[in-house]
Amino acid sequence: MLAFMVLAFIGMGEALLIIVILLLFFGATRIPVIARNFGKGIREFKDATKEKEEKDKPTPNSK
Repeated sequence: MLAFMVLAFIGMGEALLIIVILLLFFGATRIPVIARNFGKGIREFKDATKEKEEKDKPTPNSK
C-alpha cells in the first residue's frame, strides 16, 4: 500500500528520470527480461495464494 501511495506522487519528470536511470543501469536489452521475470513472480504469487484460499475453504460435506 505504501508503494502505491509513493507512486501516486511521482510526476512525469520524475518518472522519466527513473526510466533514464534504469536504462543506463541495466541497458535496453535487460529491462524487458527483468519486467518479464517480475511479472512471472507476481503471477506465481497470485496462483499460490489462490491455491491456499481454495485449500482453506471448508467443503459443503464437512461439519
